[in-house]
Amino acid sequence: MTTKDIYLAGGCFWGTEHYFKQIEGVMETEVGFANGHTENPTYKEVYTDETGYAETVHVRYAPDVVSLEFLLRMFFKAIDPTSLNKQGHDEGTRYRTGIYYVDAADLSIINKVYDDEQQHYDQPLVVEHQPLERFYTAEEYHQDYLDKNPTGYCHLPQSLFEFARQARDKK
Repeated sequence: MTTKDIYLAGGCFWGTEHYFKQIEGVMETEVGFANGHTENPTYKEVYTDETGYAETVHVRYAPDVVSLEFLLRMFFKAIDPTSLNKQGHDEGTRYRTGIYYVDAADLSIINKVYDDEQQHYDQPLVVEHQPLERFYTAEEYHQDYLDKNPTGYCHLPQSLFEFARQARDKK
């Protein structure tokens, strides 16, 4: 099966990863740190907001099952795209929102969804959308965190996970 990759920063990566894992066609997820300026950062270093990294989820998906456009529309349902460096109670540059792509051909879809979403807001969207420059995988205890810790902290409501489980791309 052919797969594609997109990297999405939606605040705390624990909930963002769990959300995307519910969507049919998402084959694999991995949490980590994107587009900062240091080598091999640790969570403790990223947490200082001095490394420039955003908590990010690497989403590997099957484009025959789910489109990038659908995934991006689902992403916008899980974030406040006008909130700079803050999602829920989490604040800091590490919690900024972003769409980081590895395939330049995806940019036209990203721009289309971004422009469509902007129509729903009076304020400008603050979601970065740019090429992925760097990605480092977070420590193992962060991977699948909410599966390992079902009552763990999450800025996203449980109802959103159920919504994602039910959502289908009408390709």
